[in-house]
Amino acid sequence: MYVSLRDVAARSGVSFQTASKVLNGRSGVVSPSTRERILQAASELGYVPNAMARGLVRRASVTVGVLADDYSDLAVSQFVLAAQRAAAGRGHGALISSVHANVDAELAVRKLLEYRVDGILVAAPSLENEPGLGTALRGALPVVSINRIHGGGVPTIGSDHAVTGTLAAEHLLGLGHRRIGTVIGPRGRRVVLSRMRGFRGALRDAGHPIPARRVTEADWTHEGGWAATHRLLDANPAITAVFVHADVMAVGALKALAERGLRVPDHCSLVSCDDLSFAGYLVPPLTTVRIPFQETGERAATLLLDRIGGQSIPARNLLPVELIVRESTGPPPGG
Repeated sequence: MYVSLRDVAARSGVSFQTASKVLNGRSGVVSPSTRERILQAASELGYVPNAMARGLVRRASVTVGVLADDYSDLAVSQFVLAAQRAAAGRGHGALISSVHANVDAELAVRKLLEYRVDGILVAAPSLENEPGLGTALRGALPVVSINRIHGGGVPTIGSDHAVTGTLAAEHLLGLGHRRIGTVIGPRGRRVVLSRMRGFRGALRDAGHPIPARRVTEADWTHEGGWAATHRLLDANPAITAVFVHADVMAVGALKALAERGLRVPDHCSLVSCDDLSFAGYLVPPLTTVRIPFQETGERAATLLLDRIGGQSIPARNLLPVELIVRESTGPPPGG
């Protein structure tokens, strides 16, 4: 059970108001001996300030709300942790609410508002087409999102994923690959559409457009990447390189290639996206396009706190991506 301000006041023999002023850092309101007595009582009782109560007294909380997809998504978890650290660095806590496709997003937003958060960070790509989320978020409260919000009106921060697809395609083309396949994320997701726009465009401009049979869909999981790679190879046994839309799916792709006796990169090259922490420790280490998840989280928190402070912020903010070349890509067989 938490010790209250009234407990501290009673122990030190002063009024509630006096104890509150001292413990909230106001100087000159009492004599040094009384101040010392109040601080001593607080220490003996183990008093911890109630941040939410102090925020309500000031008509502003000291908490940032975070609305995020399932934290088993390593990309989302990196963003959330980085945003939380950045908020803490400026004196704010973070109240995190988990959402997904089967959760009432409007209710989740209302719950954060009930806690009088200063603003909301959104990291819920699975809800980018959810009209109710957009309706709930558009209001007087400052909001910043890493994903598109249905109906717009919310500043976003992220990366140009068309560039991600272009970098992957140009890398494979530069190595001499022409029979290239791809394992994409769920069709209709904006990140997938953007990556495919860049990937297709680079191949087309080089005179090697990718046919539909070389595009296979998966679900962002190891298992999905594994199954999709088998389907891709069944339909295209002669391909020499695969572009996978996420490092997590690339783990499954590596397993599928190994099960078919295809060595990476001797028989088939593999390039992915994200550059998650494990990418350099796979066998072979994974060539991937680095998405700056942590930097995005830090920047998102900074933008939101600036907005809370009354500053204007850009409607769209893009951070650069970078191709990280490791040992999973090389020239095609015989090349």
